[in-house]
Amino acid sequence: MFRSDLKNWQIFNTLERTFISQIHMAIVYGDLANEALIVTKSGMVYGLGRNVSGCLGIGNTGSTLYPKPINELCGKCIKTFACGKSPHCLALTEEGEVYSWGSNSNYQLGNANVNEGLIPTPVEFNLHNKVVIQIACGYRHSLALTDDGKVYAWGDNNFGQVGSDIMTNQNAPLEVIFPSCKEKVTSISCGPYSSMAITDDNEVYGWGCHNGLLKTEYTSNLKPTKIHKLVGIAIGKVVCGYSYTLALSKEGVLYAWGENKFGQLGLGHKENTLSPVKVVFPEMGKILDMAASHYEHISVAINGCRKIFIWGRCLGQIVTFPTVTHLECLHDALACYAPPRIMHESLIVYNEEESTNLVDSIREAFNDANTSDLVVEVQGELIYVHKAILKIRCRYFETMFERVSAEDDQSVIRENHFSFEVYKAFLKYLYTDEIDVSSINFLELLNLATAYSEDHLKKRCVKMMKNNITLNNVLFLYNAAIENNMKELEESCFKFTLRHVTAVVRTPEFLELNKNTLIAFITKAAQDGAFKT
Repeated sequence: MFRSDLKNWQIFNTLERTFISQIHMAIVYGDLANEALIVTKSGMVYGLGRNVSGCLGIGNTGSTLYPKPINELCGKCIKTFACGKSPHCLALTEEGEVYSWGSNSNYQLGNANVNEGLIPTPVEFNLHNKVVIQIACGYRHSLALTDDGKVYAWGDNNFGQVGSDIMTNQNAPLEVIFPSCKEKVTSISCGPYSSMAITDDNEVYGWGCHNGLLKTEYTSNLKPTKIHKLVGIAIGKVVCGYSYTLALSKEGVLYAWGENKFGQLGLGHKENTLSPVKVVFPEMGKILDMAASHYEHISVAINGCRKIFIWGRCLGQIVTFPTVTHLECLHDALACYAPPRIMHESLIVYNEEESTNLVDSIREAFNDANTSDLVVEVQGELIYVHKAILKIRCRYFETMFERVSAEDDQSVIRENHFSFEVYKAFLKYLYTDEIDVSSINFLELLNLATAYSEDHLKKRCVKMMKNNITLNNVLFLYNAAIENNMKELEESCFKFTLRHVTAVVRTPEFLELNKNTLIAFITKAAQDGAFKT
């Protein structure tokens, strides 16, 4: 989204143009969309607005018409925010730490205090030395997902949304126990009174009021319960509206269940449904992404043609079928049609010059079999590309194609030195300037960038590895940094290890470090006071 689109949220209208130009990330929340959190490009974090229950984290409960710094978060490398309707807020840092503030009426901040939290405070009980990769807020409860696939929950449990055996409020994070110890969770989401999770085998679990129906119709589960109607369907994302749930398969098929009196399920009627039903609307086709609001009964989705659809209660009107709009992104749809004009997730703000129609066209051309003039085969799988773009973007390909005569022009090339995922990510990077690869493959992508003399990509890879250091990979990256003389990454891994030294030295990988590396590490750590008592 461009910075000019921030005008869709009234709360930003009073800000000076120079300040707006520095915004990197923002989220708007609150019953009247009168609170906002802002992160600038320099890493400063600000609160703006009404400040109900101290939900701005600025140290008091007074409203502010101008951004005030949240000192406890400035310089923390904020990855994302999550905001509950209570209101309470969570912040997740790039290093996997969670901070909470705002209303604590039902212990939703994760500490034993029953008063409001006026400043961000680390959520540490059971999360100390854990690396959190995702956060979510319900009405008065909170969830955190760690990099080892564990879910922790705390706060209001009147409907079983925290996942404990008894329906009492939980004042600190406790692990949510799934039916089998084998489940590793990859994604979480919250409704006001429900919690949802997707596991690594694409199964969907819900607890609390996860069927979406409240009052006399609700049924609650105190423990995660598998959504059987979705078994066998590879679900990639689940979002929760005020009293209903949407699930999107990896094939782009949308499912909905819960309350439907405003048509928010998109089924063409207003009857509630307790289990997932496929949303069938041919004009939408394949769905790329979707969203819902905790505050209203409205759903939005974007399809493969980049068209935005809305349904549910839209500006007071009941829309039971998905309806196409003129908008360009999900955030805009909620800003224009869903009172209050809140954001469903943190908005990353891009420069206007970073995206144009030409850029979008090139992006969409990647892996398009209809327009490509070259096929790259990697591990038996095909990637469709365009010689002109590869020549313009990469010196390696420019040289390759210069050696090939017109009579011997290739239409297929085979690559055997790198994995399919990494090579596809590299080719996609040439089209989009984005790096779309799992963290475990950053090192292989770095090796590819080195082999192809792509210096800019090499720097990007090192930066991403620094930002994705976890307990599970820190020693692997530390070793790799030493072997490849990457001093910047080596230092980042060392500092991370010092902050989590107890947990790191207990890992099997620590004892597997080669002797010289181990001695050098222990010596340097001792010099930095890591082993002082």
